[in-house]
Amino acid sequence: MANIEEARKAVAEFLTKTLGVKDAKVIKAAKVSDGWEAEAEVYEESSFIKSLGLPTRVQDRNIYAVKLNDSLEVESYARKGPEKEE
Repeated sequence: MANIEEARKAVAEFLTKTLGVKDAKVIKAAKVSDGWEAEAEVYEESSFIKSLGLPTRVQDRNIYAVKLNDSLEVESYARKGPEKEE
């Protein structure tokens, strides 16, 4: 059975490879009945400025939710929307 450090490493490696980013920082990881659930902070090129066709170094901070099975294979991942304050 995988430990939390192995799950963290699997998430970070998956996101850096899949998204083509320099770094992915895991900010939350939890063991669930059928594997692991994690959230990672990723800095990506600003999608808005990129859509305008402008060169930029502006980075957007995005949070991704990742679900792993017990074998540390990624079952799903998705970018989370912005948190809303009440």
